[in-house]
Amino acid sequence: MSDPMTLNQRIVLVSRPVGAPTPENFRLERVALPDLADGQVLLKTLYLSLDPYMRGRMSDAPSYAAPVEIGDVMTGGAVSRVERSLNPKFQEGDLVVGVTGWQSHSINDGRGIIPVPKGLPSPSMALGVLGMPGMTAYMGLMDIGQPKSGETLVVAAASGAVGSVVGQVAKIKGLRVVGVAGGADKCRYVVEELGFDACVDHKSASFADDLAQACPKGIDIYYENVGGKVFDAVVPLLNPKARIPLCGLIASYNASEAPSGPDRLPLLQRTLLTKRVRIQGFIVFDDYGDRQPEFISAMAPWVRDGKVKFREDVVDGLENAPQAFIGLLEGRNFGKLVVRVAQSE
Repeated sequence: MSDPMTLNQRIVLVSRPVGAPTPENFRLERVALPDLADGQVLLKTLYLSLDPYMRGRMSDAPSYAAPVEIGDVMTGGAVSRVERSLNPKFQEGDLVVGVTGWQSHSINDGRGIIPVPKGLPSPSMALGVLGMPGMTAYMGLMDIGQPKSGETLVVAAASGAVGSVVGQVAKIKGLRVVGVAGGADKCRYVVEELGFDACVDHKSASFADDLAQACPKGIDIYYENVGGKVFDAVVPLLNPKARIPLCGLIASYNASEAPSGPDRLPLLQRTLLTKRVRIQGFIVFDDYGDRQPEFISAMAPWVRDGKVKFREDVVDGLENAPQAFIGLLEGRNFGKLVVRVAQSE
């Protein structure tokens, strides 16, 4: 007997954006899924992760990963429940995490999905503090940043999924931590809830001066998530032998032309040379995939003991994913952005 037909809702890419994405770049479709084959599982998406890297996947410019093809489901990590299994490694009801895309259901052969850790307050945490963003924060800081007690760290997008974890881990390691965030509410949260020493509002007209005042001893580690004017303000404050883990450049993801103004590259090159600054980009699972157990063994106890806090910005409904993603690139989210596609129970 064949399986009961499963109707899948999915969001596909219908055109490549020029500049900022718009709702017209996406389309919501409903299609029937085929029957399961031996070794496969039927997954029902519970939570979909929205992350800045997805903007790069909408472009066909050369990058570290293949673009989403026109007409294909948008890529993305998700927490799913096993609805039916013909794979002995998975049972109905199991919660798993993997890159299954912007869709309500998917069929998987068991490769590329792993169990969600037991005992989480919400399974969506496997997409945030205990998932890709948390691991990105931890590995970039610890391996490239190499923090030392007493140093000063600045992290951009400090209230976001990566930046919030970077700062909290740096505090655990004994650093002075200065966040950069957009708006008074986010800055207040970063200091009062997350325990940063200071937070500077990048929307302020006096941002560069405010950052300098917050870093009287200069900057030893700058964890880069943003680029743009934040990076411009950081460069003059870098100390000799500063380290810059380069995680993201969200300020330029929607750029369709070169930035205006004077050429700042010579000044940057001179700073890197004379101050012997180390700047290194990384792709977390490409570079550190084999160190995931190390990350979990460190982060899970900190989360359990309340030493690392997290905040989620939850949007309900798969159909709202495109608008939420557009807002993410504009900084409208507050915390790790996830879409609740279906209820956990």
